[in-house]
Amino acid sequence: MVELAELQALAYIAQIVGVIGTLIAAFIAVRSYINANKRAEEAKKKEQETRDRELETRQTQLFMSTMFDKLSSQETAKARALINKKIPKTVEEWEKLNSDPEINAAWQTVWWPYEGIGVLVHEGLLDIRLVARMIGNTYKSAWENWSPMFMQARVKWSFPRYAIESEYLYDRLIEFGKTHPEYYVVESEYKGIT
Repeated sequence: MVELAELQALAYIAQIVGVIGTLIAAFIAVRSYINANKRAEEAKKKEQETRDRELETRQTQLFMSTMFDKLSSQETAKARALINKKIPKTVEEWEKLNSDPEINAAWQTVWWPYEGIGVLVHEGLLDIRLVARMIGNTYKSAWENWSPMFMQARVKWSFPRYAIESEYLYDRLIEFGKTHPEYYVVESEYKGIT
């Protein structure tokens, strides 16, 4: 016959086996949970990387197809040549020149794409690095030539936001150029080529 002590020992062993089984099941469950979270995080990371690549691609498409194509078109080259024949020094000279519909249209053709690029950079839809690489020096020179007139126009026309996005674009280009001399946006002693 089985003694009480043996039964208690068997019950104790059964409890230990049950506890060990429960611990093993808990360990497996926790491990499964951790692995599932890791897989979910990896999937999120891959999804974000895909979105980032899509955004970069879209930025490039947007810049190239709408802005750069416009700025490098034959129409814009002709318009630029027309307005560069006589660069006004005051807003009054500019208004007089713009009374000619052809010159006014030339101004719109040349300048408003820059304003649009400024909006895209301001909204974070276009990376300033792309702008610096493609039109940095050209735009810097254009802004520096025309901005005194734009500033006068803001005051005279009581229109403080006139060409404000173009100014924002200029400021960001200069800021970027100071930390990235390889783009030659601002004068530097950088001698390398990238």
